[in-house]
Amino acid sequence: MDDSHLKLLVKLTQDGQLSSLEEQITSCGSAAAQTVSGKHFGRSGDTLLHYAARHGHLDIVEYLIKCVGMDVEVYNNDYKRPLHEAASMGHQACVSYLLREGASVDSLKKADWTPLMMACTRRNLDVIQELLCHGADPTLRNKDGWNSFHIACREGDPLVVQHLLLVTQDVWRTESKTRRTPLHTAAMHGCEEVVRILLERCGHTPDSTDSCGVTPLMDAVRNGHISVARLLLENHKASPTAADKVGAQLVHQVAVTGQEEALRFLVQDLSIDVNQRATDIQLTALHYAAKEGHTSIIKTLLELGADLHVRDKKGRTALHMACIGQHAGAARMLLQLGLKDSEDASGTTARQLARKPDVIRVFEFGFPDTS
Repeated sequence: MDDSHLKLLVKLTQDGQLSSLEEQITSCGSAAAQTVSGKHFGRSGDTLLHYAARHGHLDIVEYLIKCVGMDVEVYNNDYKRPLHEAASMGHQACVSYLLREGASVDSLKKADWTPLMMACTRRNLDVIQELLCHGADPTLRNKDGWNSFHIACREGDPLVVQHLLLVTQDVWRTESKTRRTPLHTAAMHGCEEVVRILLERCGHTPDSTDSCGVTPLMDAVRNGHISVARLLLENHKASPTAADKVGAQLVHQVAVTGQEEALRFLVQDLSIDVNQRATDIQLTALHYAAKEGHTSIIKTLLELGADLHVRDKKGRTALHMACIGQHAGAARMLLQLGLKDSEDASGTTARQLARKPDVIRVFEFGFPDTS
């Protein structure tokens, strides 16, 4: 059986052409089934059974197992079994059949992902229920420390989250290896209904921090999820003044991520000081925005009362930070707004920090050099 014939078998399997697939294998003689059974394709090392399960072709899955003799537990180069493929794509009929044929419900692929974890990346409650009914363990954790509940909270399907809590009430009591909780995950991804469920049914501690000192409220705000932020503030009594491990508070974090609506929410609705300092070197939101090159955030910060001339502990202005970040647009805007280049505490000017040609050119067209 040559390569072109094998490639044809793959295409027929992917397309769900059972009769043609059977005809091609039969026509190659008695040894063909053995060849096909042990053949792995491409870099992934997938077998025909992987392809059939991934595409949800139950009739081909049955044919390959019953007639060709393929092992239900065959794995590819990532140690994915056909059950992983069927579960990840939401093919309930294939999942059910593979389990009946003896597939291990909690088999591990690369990075220690189970079929249930794969299923939780899809909003398919039927597949999840099928796996759970066959004994899948939702508390198992992958190499990053995520369990199936973490993954479900990221995807944001309330029905899936509620069902997992019904099956295993304490499944929410988990942290990733970086100490992130399901509440962090749901808040970060803006899954408002899931956040509401977690606040109502679980016992997450307000302002629990991950290994970087980030709280769920910080995750919500810096990703622009204002409705989730309001929910955490009102129903969870989250602190709007908490700081992460480097001392950055909410206003600094939204300046880094460029969330203009969130910035206005913090300053106008929560009355947070736009000029508050972060870290031991006393950076402000304006410093952070300049370093990231967020010109629209710089403009909004100034509109909200940010001090254009503020310096950090090292004597650096926002112009210094824009040049450290090599952002020509931010440097040009700050110069046009009237911020003059000057020396920091070490005697270094912003212009001396410029490395990229477009940043250097900003200082060559009539803008002030030093003062």
